[in-house]
Amino acid sequence: MPLIWTSLTPVLLLFASNIFMTFAWYGQLNVRHRALWLIVLISWGIAFFEYCLAVPANRIGRAVYDPAELKAMQEVITLAVFAIFSVIWLKEPFTLNHGIGFALIATGAFFVFKGPFR
Repeated sequence: MPLIWTSLTPVLLLFASNIFMTFAWYGQLNVRHRALWLIVLISWGIAFFEYCLAVPANRIGRAVYDPAELKAMQEVITLAVFAIFSVIWLKEPFTLNHGIGFALIATGAFFVFKGPFR
């Protein structure tokens, strides 16, 4: 697999897996008329697909990224997916506080990718 695909594939798989996981964890917040046990089972079913994407993302990504980089990337992707999901699905406002907090986390990810300081 060419390096560009080896570098890009984990990112795309992590985006897709985070969409599934966000729905598994938070999608049910708009569903109040179902029993909790049913919501848990449905969430587990959705999360299965998240794992089917996240595990290969990390396995493929390990060829190009170290584990800390993969984790930092996953966290930033999670926040991006959640921010969009929160506004579109949950109809929650995205505030300046959210933007600042997410930017600080993204800054932390930047330093993970920057490499060791000497």
